[in-house]
Amino acid sequence: MADLEESLAWYERVFGFRVLDRSEIPGTGVQVSHMQAPGFLLEVFCAPGSNPLPEDRKIPNRDFLTQGNKHISFGVPDAHALLPEFEQLGVHVAFIAEVDGTYGVFINDNTGNLIEIFEEGAAK
Repeated sequence: MADLEESLAWYERVFGFRVLDRSEIPGTGVQVSHMQAPGFLLEVFCAPGSNPLPEDRKIPNRDFLTQGNKHISFGVPDAHALLPEFEQLGVHVAFIAEVDGTYGVFINDNTGNLIEIFEEGAAK
């Protein structure tokens, strides 16, 4: 993350995460914060001079071409209902996925990381 405070505020505003703790990895200058939401713990890092996320990692169908973890996914009962909320919050919607009876909304966080909002129970 480029700016720890900005990222912590984004995850709190969009998903309701709350900061549990903050620390620094000794000798590196890397700041770490743990955030929590019901049933989920998120670890956020901010490293001085770090490289920005490559553009291909911000786009779902291009990110598949890079090895490694893809994104986090949150299951919700009605992903369609979240679109107006995301618009109101100014959240960038990267992609809408409707595949084999499933529905997912891909968004980017404040630094471009992909997050999928997956409609649970949508597949038949």
